[in-house]
Amino acid sequence: MHATVTDSANSYSSGPNTSVVTLTHLCKNFGSEIIYDDFNFDFKYGTFTSIFGPNGCGKSTLINMMAGLTPYDGGQILYNGRDISKATIGYVFQNYREALFPWWKAYENIEYPLKIKGMPAAERHQRLDELIEQFDIKFDLNRYPYEFSGGQQQLISILRALAPNPEIVFLDEPFSALDYEMTLFIRDKLQLIFTQSKIAMVLVSHDLEDAVFLAEQVLMLSKRPTRVVEIVPVDLPYPRNDRTLQLPEFLEAKRRSLEIFQQEVHK
Repeated sequence: MHATVTDSANSYSSGPNTSVVTLTHLCKNFGSEIIYDDFNFDFKYGTFTSIFGPNGCGKSTLINMMAGLTPYDGGQILYNGRDISKATIGYVFQNYREALFPWWKAYENIEYPLKIKGMPAAERHQRLDELIEQFDIKFDLNRYPYEFSGGQQQLISILRALAPNPEIVFLDEPFSALDYEMTLFIRDKLQLIFTQSKIAMVLVSHDLEDAVFLAEQVLMLSKRPTRVVEIVPVDLPYPRNDRTLQLPEFLEAKRRSLEIFQQEVHK
């Protein structure tokens, strides 16, 4: 579920203008259908990017290729100049019920990427304690996934993605299986994680409000073959709350994103 490596992200340059992942001339086909053709983009360290576009444009496919879960047909994906096999990646799946191992307790699920890296138990437990303290986890992790609410299960998935200190975290529609109350809960936790760690985050969402609310920039994609139409900036400080939804900067970013989306859908 995670790409794991021998090198820590901290061993490499990670300044604000450094690319954590660079896509160069990326190509992807499904049968005779061209999804990506000569696609190029840089995701920078310490940035929160949302990906938004028409259905079928390949939003999830894009992050799955970057995460090494889906092969690509041409071009190159490099992590600060390194192959993906040398990168540390966190991934939060859409369906938390299927993403967590039901036969393991919550803390064992969180420690999983550390275990497969060969980290000793004492160090795994220490990292778990760091995460519990950092994100003020109040519920008992010595229970099985089915004993938690949906929002708590998704938070456990997020903690697992963060456990190996990744260079980047991919979030594939993390709210789609949650009710609105739990969506707000996870929104707040993601903001906390981002502002405290400044790990690069890439969110795929079918909900424009979520996409704009969380991100510093919205990567607007076209219909297939997919290209970048525009990068819409969201110039608002963190943390963001319900008042953010009424601010002119938020409304303008959402308006522009919706305008681009509608233009692409009706092409």
